[in-house]
Amino acid sequence: MTEPTGKITVEAIRAMKGQVPVAALTVYDYAMAKLVDRCCVPLMLVGDSLGMVVLGLPDTTEVTMGDMLHHTRAAARAEPQALLVADLPADSYGTPDSAAANARRLADVGAEAVKAEGGLVISEQVRAIVGAGIPFLGHLGMLPQQVKREGGYKIKGRQADEATALRNDANALVDAGAFAIVLELVEPAVAAELTAALPVPTIGIGSGPDCDGQILVTTDLWATSPDYIPKHVQPNEAVRGEMEKAITDWKNGMSN
Repeated sequence: MTEPTGKITVEAIRAMKGQVPVAALTVYDYAMAKLVDRCCVPLMLVGDSLGMVVLGLPDTTEVTMGDMLHHTRAAARAEPQALLVADLPADSYGTPDSAAANARRLADVGAEAVKAEGGLVISEQVRAIVGAGIPFLGHLGMLPQQVKREGGYKIKGRQADEATALRNDANALVDAGAFAIVLELVEPAVAAELTAALPVPTIGIGSGPDCDGQILVTTDLWATSPDYIPKHVQPNEAVRGEMEKAITDWKNGMSN
């Protein structure tokens, strides 16, 4: 199978499993979505990571539905060929009714699918979202929206009970209708096992090389994230250097 062309659908992403690596990047506005889409990245996520790399918050837990609607609307105006997914922020999907209602709000401003964190504990919310006709992308492993409760960003699956929980959570998401699952900071051997066992694509971030695809925060890739770049990223320092040079050259040229 070759990489899909034209408008990317959920079905196209699902069909890439085991055939073509699923590349995914975050976008936060119109210009960024235009640029990433020109590179033929098939899945773009308006991530709640915008809280940290755009809004200057310490983590994602304070990102609001208003923030997500604003940035999703901006990215959707790019009319990307990529599948445009948006994060449901913390505290926006506590019940099936709220999950479906907030997913609909994101869909109404241009999201073609939504993502939320958790497995068994949100399975009824996922069923409600999918039942409302909105595709759902899962997210397991390290859950950034739970960082305060968990006391930091920790690799999941190293202990037998954690690996078992991940298997159960992944199966619950598939049963509820998820078209793919992000695995963040999952022990690579467990991520590889899940990838082999699940009928839907896995998209890794800091979970080793054996997932069906990979996702990154784009500003991490560009080395422009302002405060912290995770160890699993190999940032392109030249991008930041060229940006800084362009600004410096312009400023210095004003005095000539």
